[in-house]
Amino acid sequence: MTTAQEQRRAPERDPSDPPARPLRAAPQAVREAVQGAPRRLMVGASLLAVFSLLVYAVLRHFVGTSMVDMIVYRAEGAAVANGTDLYALRVTEWNLPATYPPFAAMLFVPTTWFGVPFLRVAITLGNVALLALLAHLSFKLVGWPRKDLRPVGVVLVAGLGVWLEPVFTTFRYGQINLALACLILYDLTRPDGKRSKGVAIGIAAGIKLTPGLFAVYLLITGRIRAAFVAGFTFLGTFLLGALVLPDASWGFWTKYLYDSSRVGKTEIVDNQSVRGAVARLLHTAEPGTVATLAGALVAVAGLATAAWAYRSARWAPRAEAWGVCCAAVTAVLISPISWTHHWVWCVPMLVLLAAEAAHERSRPAAVRRLRWRPIFAATLLAFVSFGMWLVPHKGDLDLRLSPLAQLPAAVYPLVGLCFLLTAALRVRSRRRSAGAPLISLPAQRRAPVEAGAAPRR
Repeated sequence: MTTAQEQRRAPERDPSDPPARPLRAAPQAVREAVQGAPRRLMVGASLLAVFSLLVYAVLRHFVGTSMVDMIVYRAEGAAVANGTDLYALRVTEWNLPATYPPFAAMLFVPTTWFGVPFLRVAITLGNVALLALLAHLSFKLVGWPRKDLRPVGVVLVAGLGVWLEPVFTTFRYGQINLALACLILYDLTRPDGKRSKGVAIGIAAGIKLTPGLFAVYLLITGRIRAAFVAGFTFLGTFLLGALVLPDASWGFWTKYLYDSSRVGKTEIVDNQSVRGAVARLLHTAEPGTVATLAGALVAVAGLATAAWAYRSARWAPRAEAWGVCCAAVTAVLISPISWTHHWVWCVPMLVLLAAEAAHERSRPAAVRRLRWRPIFAATLLAFVSFGMWLVPHKGDLDLRLSPLAQLPAAVYPLVGLCFLLTAALRVRSRRRSAGAPLISLPAQRRAPVEAGAAPRR
């Protein structure tokens, strides 16, 4: 039996989790989960979450928030509905253009049915719900905490998570990052045997290309069918866009996709990718070959670490969670432009690190070299620090940052690289502690797994 065949299993889960339910039973499942949570903890978490959201609402009211990306989405939907040139539009005082594929613009058409004031409220409330869903999916991916405490965790993340800078900025701009992350995690937390696994990833990639890297992750971890399902679903979104919007599709896939000036400036601190960090470090708007080589190196190292983590499930718990988070971090690191709000993957990252910190004392002495509580605290601090906004960045100051200012200006790339390094060190220590080889090739043949035995990798 090959390793790929042996890996056809559901993601790691708490043994106390109930069986999967159909989508129509979701409201009842939510109600039962809330009722099963410790009453005092649930009440305390709810009060804290409501207080946090009220403070956020007051701050947002007095500071003001433009939700400019929401306005761009609405304009894209209007262009589709009215038959005007999608990629010629310019909206808001910043003259922002459409940058997503035609398929995404088609999905934005319903936003034209409502006025902007209503959309501001609806999308904000929708993002709070998506944040709660992302927390639920993150807990499911990680398999922590136990079943009765997860509703408490979901409420806390939904209420306090708005202060994570990527989430805060997603709310501020009216972005769709939380929806994309939920689509991807929904797919990745489904059993590998599901024939439709990969569809949600393909849809996410059709809306915004970056999620396509998760199809590569499925491929290199042996989920061949799911990877192809994601690929064919993405192809379906392309064909649908070409059928409904042929001119826009031709323009996007042959011209506008490769025009980075439509997306924004590479060197500004808003861009928290490897390429952006290299541009600021070299004091140039065109980092060229150096940034390309750095991105390629991170792509190879990140995907290799993701696959290595996933294939180490026999010796290390939460293997799928580490693999998924490594793939997510790699995706935002290697994208030419990753705005700060693209880093909403900090939510599952922090849940994973919190789980490692919670189980720190239960590990064998040989694998305690990584101090998970300081790692979690440092990562949390980075994502609530708003560090990139504290350095001089108005006008062309992004290209004249001092060596000391380079660190907060590249806080997310640094955190991402440290996360990948931590994942690699964790796998290495776990395998060595178990006396296992550091690398096991996917094509290796192994003896059939005996009944009741743990799957081998």
